[in-house]
Amino acid sequence: MNADLEKMTGLRSLWALEGHWRLSRMIRHGDGSENRLTGNAHFRRSGARLIQDEEGTLVMGNQTMKATRRYIWTAQKGRLDVFFDDMRPFHTVLLGVATHQTVHLCDPDRYEVLYDFTDWPRWSARWQVEGPKKNYVMTSTYAPL
Repeated sequence: MNADLEKMTGLRSLWALEGHWRLSRMIRHGDGSENRLTGNAHFRRSGARLIQDEEGTLVMGNQTMKATRRYIWTAQKGRLDVFFDDMRPFHTVLLGVATHQTVHLCDPDRYEVLYDFTDWPRWSARWQVEGPKKNYVMTSTYAPL
């Protein structure tokens, strides 16, 4: 497929995510403090699903620690459904669009995400998180390895 068409239409399939990605994440808190994560994301097939495993080094002030997370992605007609690792529903991503915004409510917190696939195969997810004890913006950028 033409690379220009890929950029115009964003993410086109679940399997386009398969593989290894360089991950860079910035977390900006409402108080002005910042945390950074550098690492990798691996999307691997498991039947009709993709398993997303992330691991990296998280720097929080003077502390450095290993961080991991896992999500499960499935494909439906025209969309991808993202689940937590225990298969609880998380959110949906539309296929074939350059950007997609959606919300996950986890009372009392609100998680709003903007996926940006305009520079595919580089892409990002920007989370605005608000709640009684949460106030931050987390931007994750993925680039193929």
